[in-house]
Amino acid sequence: MSEIKKVVLAYSGGLDTSVILKWLQDTYSAEVVTFTADLGQGEEVEPARTKATAAGIKEIYIEDVREEFARDFVFPMFRANTIYEGEYLLGTSIARPLIAKRLIEIANETGADAISHGATGKGNDQVRFELGAYALRPDIKVIAPWREWDMNSRQALLAYAEKHAIPIEMKKGKASPYSMDANLLHISYEGGILEDPWAEPEDEMWRWSVSPENAPDQATYVELTYQYGDIIAINDQPVSPAQVLEQLNQVAGANGVGRLDIVENRYVGMKSRGCYETPAGTVMLKAHRAIESLTLDREVAHLKDELMPRYASLIYNGYWWSPEREMLQTMIDASQVNVNGKVRVKLYKGSVSVVGRQSHTDSLFDESIATFEDDKGAYNQKDAEGFIKLNALRMRIAANRKFK
Repeated sequence: MSEIKKVVLAYSGGLDTSVILKWLQDTYSAEVVTFTADLGQGEEVEPARTKATAAGIKEIYIEDVREEFARDFVFPMFRANTIYEGEYLLGTSIARPLIAKRLIEIANETGADAISHGATGKGNDQVRFELGAYALRPDIKVIAPWREWDMNSRQALLAYAEKHAIPIEMKKGKASPYSMDANLLHISYEGGILEDPWAEPEDEMWRWSVSPENAPDQATYVELTYQYGDIIAINDQPVSPAQVLEQLNQVAGANGVGRLDIVENRYVGMKSRGCYETPAGTVMLKAHRAIESLTLDREVAHLKDELMPRYASLIYNGYWWSPEREMLQTMIDASQVNVNGKVRVKLYKGSVSVVGRQSHTDSLFDESIATFEDDKGAYNQKDAEGFIKLNALRMRIAANRKFK
C-alpha cells in the first residue's frame, strides 16, 4: 500500500464512491484525484465538485464526454449491428472503455500510480474497467474496494458514511428499489423484484419510454440520412452523434419503443436478469440494417453477420482496446464506405418498422433485374438451370451412391 501515492477515482458523488474516496484516503494514505464523466445520464454532474472539494480533493476532473462517447464508441459499434446474445444493445458495456481511457489519461497527466472504481466483485464492470486500463497502461495499479473491504451492503456503507461524517444526499420521495445505470444510449435496471426472473417489471420503473399501451394512436415517421454507415441527419436536419441519440431517444421513447427484459450471461459466470431502455439504439439497429440491405454486397453483409456475435462478446466482456476488436473494427469500417442514403421508419406503439430506404449513389438494387414484369432481357432465366445443376452436383453424386 505504501507504494501507492496518488489514485484517480471514477467518482459519481453518490454513496458508493463517496465512501470509497474516504476509504482510499484512510486505507492507502494516498492523494485522490476524482474523475466524473457526463455521459448523458440525465443528472447534474457538477455537484460532484462540491462534494469532492469538501472531502479535501485538490485535483477534480468533471468532463462532458457525450460527443466523444457517441462518435467514437456508440457509432462504431452500430456500424457492426451489434447485439449481445440476440437482444442486448450493450448500453452499459460500451461506456466503460471510454471511462477507462480517461482514468488512464488523467493518471498520466497527474502522475498517479493507481486508479480506482466502484464496480463490485460480482459484475462485468470490474473486468471492463481493468482490462481497458491494463491495455492502455500495463504498469497501472488498480484498487477495487469491493474486492478488498468487508462492507457488503448498502446499510454497511451508510454506517461507514455516518461514522466518518461523509455527507450523503438522500433523494426525496420514494427511493428506487433498482440499481440503475444511464448514459446517452440506454438506462439499465437490476435488483429489487427483478431478481425474480418470473416477476414482471412495474410500469413505474421505466423512465425513458411510455408503455406501448399508452403510446399515441397515430404513428410517427422519421427519416434518417446515412453517410459511411453513420446517421448525419434526422428529417433532413444535420445532427451531431450525441444529438442523434438524444433526439431518437425522445421520439422513440414517446412511442413506447426500446424496452427490453432479459436474462443474460455475465462474463464472470453467473446469469443475471436486467431490464433496459434503449429507444435510440433500437431504431438505429433496425435502420442501419435497412440501409445496408440496399448498399452492401451479399457476401460482405453475411460475413459481417457471422463475425458480429464475436465482436459483441468482445465489447460485453471488456475487450474494446484489444487488438482483435481493433482488427474487426477496421474491417467493419471498410464495409461502410458505400453505406450512404436514407431510411424511413415508422414508430408505433412499441414497434419500429422500416417503410422505405433509398440510395441514389450506392444502391445495389436494380429494378430492371428484380422486376416481376418484363425485364427486356436484363436477366436470362434459362441461366438458372445450369446454376442449379452445378450446385446440386455433389448432392446428386452422394444420392447415386446411396441408392445403388
